[in-house]
Amino acid sequence: MDSDELTGLAQRTGDGDPIEALAAIAELRKVLERQEAVLVRRARTQGRSWARIAEVLGVSRQAVHKKHGGRRLFRSDD
Repeated sequence: MDSDELTGLAQRTGDGDPIEALAAIAELRKVLERQEAVLVRRARTQGRSWARIAEVLGVSRQAVHKKHGGRRLFRSDD
């Protein structure tokens, strides 16, 4: 999805029709979840700790590890 499509979805969240706005939010959530997973994998590949990743996401280390650590691409639980 390119930036124009993301901008369009973001604009639709202010739609007068709440169902259309909710549909746009649901789609944005999916896009953001996929992007977050990619960036967490990239950060871990670069040696970043679960604690640092959690800090920038504003969640606990346990929460980010539970959400993204189950893939077992990396064995370190630092």
